Amino acid sequence: MKSNNRLLYHLVAFIVVAIWGSTFVFTKLLLLGGLTPAQIFTLRFTIAYLLILGYSLLVRQPEGRPFRWLSDNWRDELLMVALGITGGSLYFLAENTSMNYTTTTNTSLIVSLSPLVATFLISLFYQSQRLNRLQCVGSLMAALGVVAVVLNGHFVLHLSPLGDSLAFCAALCWGFYSLMMIRANQRYDTLFITRKVFFYGLVSMIPYFIVYPGLNVSIVLHQPSLLWNLLFLGCVASMLCYLAWNWVLKKLGAVTATNYIYFNPVTTILFAWAILSEQITIYFILGTVLILVGMYLADKRKK
Repeated sequence: MKSNNRLLYHLVAFIVVAIWGSTFVFTKLLLLGGLTPAQIFTLRFTIAYLLILGYSLLVRQPEGRPFRWLSDNWRDELLMVALGITGGSLYFLAENTSMNYTTTTNTSLIVSLSPLVATFLISLFYQSQRLNRLQCVGSLMAALGVVAVVLNGHFVLHLSPLGDSLAFCAALCWGFYSLMMIRANQRYDTLFITRKVFFYGLVSMIPYFIVYPGLNVSIVLHQPSLLWNLLFLGCVASMLCYLAWNWVLKKLGAVTATNYIYFNPVTTILFAWAILSEQITIYFILGTVLILVGMYLADKRKK
């Protein structure tokens, strides 16, 4: 039973990352449709927050549990603020804005290496989460697979200092998000944490919209294709996937779960192939194999 449960956790992590891999393409289409990175993030997180708040109020309340608006103390509430910024506003602003200054390939490559950042940060604070030698080999193998998949046989990177720096900032944000989720998961349930992430992700965007007002909702409403893209990002890629991901972080551990981000570019390229007609080469296949084998080794724990 225990092994079956662990298999379920891995399956959920795989599905979540597969869905997140598709968001690069859908976000690119929204950017081309006239929305800004800040508008895309705010609209998708607003949809996600309203859905999860409604679920919390209408579905969970009849169970007799009092509705919790705040954390147990101000330190934990600040932790939720930090999660909302690193896993929400700052992460998505950095990631989506980077695609305006560099290629989708560069963004996908740099952001997909965030497990290396997360593993390094977590190992500094949690000795129990440090990788053994075999796991280190697996992580490096998966990272090499990411490089092979993203480059896809084209070994010339179009460097953009601003765009690539923003992509690295997004990877750094996700590393800190994974680190802080360890403490949050020890004290609060997944539904509460996810709701707070959405809430503070939106609140932290207020200063931005004071300077650059407007959500351009009319653009989305007048273009059904953009509306469906946004609904997918808000309902599936945000609400459902964040709930599932935060749950998986608690069950598998931050390092093991975060290693699934390595699979992100595989899905990105598959969607780009299906929607944008991008070419798939033998390097994509070899890289995918390296990622899968590396992730398997990275999950091997000391006996």
